[in-house]
Amino acid sequence: MLFNIQQETLPRETIEALQLRRLRSVCERVYANVPFYRKRFDEMGLNPTHIKTLADVTLLPFTEKQDLRNHYPYGLLAVPKDNIVRLHDLQRHNGQGRGDGLYRPRSGKLV
Repeated sequence: MLFNIQQETLPRETIEALQLRRLRSVCERVYANVPFYRKRFDEMGLNPTHIKTLADVTLLPFTEKQDLRNHYPYGLLAVPKDNIVRLHDLQRHNGQGRGDGLYRPRSGKLV
């Protein structure tokens, strides 16, 4: 069953162009707003302009579980803390939490 026929039946090249635009957008946002990712990109000699194709996703740094633990709860946010309206905390069996922030962008809608 298709939820959105128009979006889900786009030609492959259109889907890939959309995916590439979104990948570049995420890379630009985290590079500009998250010191952790800027440092990781810089250590690898990488910046968002290097992402030219979807295959370039293999160039990106991995985020590991320990990275999440080390920077919990606010160290990986790509928006100012003042924009966070709710923080979800998933408590792990080892006592470490992992947070997910919901923020309210200029549109006023929760993301």
